[in-house]
Amino acid sequence: MPTRLLLLADTHVPKRAREMPGQVWDAIDQADVVFHAGDWVTEDLLDSIEHRAARLIGVYGNNDGEALRRRLPLVANAVIDGIRFSMIHETGQAKGREVRADLGFPDADVLIFGHSHIPWDAVSPNGLRLLNPGSPTDRRRQPVCTYLTAVADDGELRDVTLVPVARA
Repeated sequence: MPTRLLLLADTHVPKRAREMPGQVWDAIDQADVVFHAGDWVTEDLLDSIEHRAARLIGVYGNNDGEALRRRLPLVANAVIDGIRFSMIHETGQAKGREVRADLGFPDADVLIFGHSHIPWDAVSPNGLRLLNPGSPTDRRRQPVCTYLTAVADDGELRDVTLVPVARA
């Protein structure tokens, strides 16, 4: 049975956005697994997503304080439908990212990360898929806010889609 995935990062609620957009809550409700690559900012958002998500996998980011760091790991690993996922908030500068990821995550098939608010979809020299969903609340220099959806199905990651967040 295919597993519907939602990839989020850099929500920064309530600092960059007062609340999570309704479109994102709908995506959380529809996903079988929600990944959040850090910069939640408050435990309230973590609690709310935990309550609504069928399954939540999260890490803390550089803007997350001690309370979130006590509850979340720096790196998370999970196997879903035969795919080995790793997730971390920061991967460093864009130049050389794929090679560094190969060295840092040799046992992963997919690396999810955040921090830059810039969507990223690339494959490393060793075949590691690197995905950054951007931010659903703080577009920075991007034209729109974004998140990613995908499907894990029998060892294959498919239908990876960058979803723009509609303005309210």
